[in-house]
Amino acid sequence: MAKLSSMRRDNVSQNFPDLPNIDPALFTTPTRHDLTVASPATHAPRFLLLYGSLREKSYSRLLTMEAARLLEAMGGEVKIFDPHGLPLPDGAPETHPKVQELRDLAQWAEGMVWTSPERHGAMTGIMKAQIDWIPLAMGAVRPTQGKTLAVMEVSGGSQSFNAVNQMRILGRWMRMITIPNQSSVAKAFLEFDESGRMKPSSYYERVVDVMEELFKFTLLTRDVSPFLVNRYSERRESAEELAKRVNIRSI
Repeated sequence: MAKLSSMRRDNVSQNFPDLPNIDPALFTTPTRHDLTVASPATHAPRFLLLYGSLREKSYSRLLTMEAARLLEAMGGEVKIFDPHGLPLPDGAPETHPKVQELRDLAQWAEGMVWTSPERHGAMTGIMKAQIDWIPLAMGAVRPTQGKTLAVMEVSGGSQSFNAVNQMRILGRWMRMITIPNQSSVAKAFLEFDESGRMKPSSYYERVVDVMEELFKFTLLTRDVSPFLVNRYSERRESAEELAKRVNIRSI
């Protein structure tokens, strides 16, 4: 193992003398050619939508349904997860039917929309519980890595951005591509009619903007997401693990 490390240092000094900590065998230079896809996907972009309330008249659910209509109108395939019956994280085994349903949808989706009410200055526990049930890794698969994400929130008072800001942090933690635009609907009880449809307003137009942007980013990245999230540190870790296994077998 020491000899292998010494050989790597020698190679580094020959190829990248100013980068003594870089392994040249694993260091690559991204090019535009890497973003060229021979057979781009032709199926409709797939979106999973989550909302953070169990109320009978849930404004986060109503906003989610507006988002779904927009994505479907653009040609997307949309599925909305119903959080009713989802246990608290660690309160049930991973084999629970609602947990499995959520995880299957997370793997199926190419993009997501998270919509939460703001409660006590934060996203709701119902919203967070759904995200917490989606693991960073399932075996060798990272179910959210490289997928697009849009975040929205509703509030009963003045406009706030606490919930969307928190969800952005979670999106980054889940290694998702969180789009720049977002929606925050203030006094949501005034923005929907009796049938549950959103009224014409600047708030509605922002939702259109957000869904349009999400759709574009999903088309732009879904075929190249494996390349976009291919990291030097993870390639090096994989190489080191392989070296360890080979070394153990040779003992």
